Amino acid sequence: MNVNEIMELLPHRYPFLLVDRVTEIVPGESIVAYKNITINEDVFNGHFPGAPIFPGVMIIEAMAQVSGLLGFATTGEKADDGKLYLFAGVEKVRFKRPVVPGDQLVLTSEIDKVKRNIWRFNTTAKVDGKTACEATLLCAYQDRDTLA
Repeated sequence: MNVNEIMELLPHRYPFLLVDRVTEIVPGESIVAYKNITINEDVFNGHFPGAPIFPGVMIIEAMAQVSGLLGFATTGEKADDGKLYLFAGVEKVRFKRPVVPGDQLVLTSEIDKVKRNIWRFNTTAKVDGKTACEATLLCAYQDRDTLA
C-alpha cells in the first residue's frame, strides 16, 4: 500500500501523516508498515536542536495510525465514510531506544480484541530489528459526526 492508498483510508495529512508505506496486511489480523525518519521533519526544529530525537508521542501516534489502517482494512470502511478510530487508552508503553534521523521505523500492529466499538491493538516500533517502542493501544471506532 503506497502513500496515496494510505491517504484513501486515513484522515491524516502532512505534516501529521506518519506512515509512508504498508508492506504487509492481513485484514482482521495484522499489519506491517514503515515511516522513514528524516531530518526534514518539522519536529526536529525543537526536539532537540543539536541532538535530534523523534518524540515518543509521535512514535505512539504512528503506531495508532497503523492500527487505524488495519481497522479500516478489516471493516472495509475508511475515514471518508465518516468513520474514525480515536484513542481510548494507551497501556504498557515502553521505550527501548531513541529514534533519530536516518532511521526507518518499522511499525507493526495486531488486533488483540474487539468488543463493541473498542479495539485493542498490540503494537511495536522497531529500528534495524531492535524494539524502539511497544504499547497496547485502545481505540474507539465511531462515527465522525458524533464528535460535534
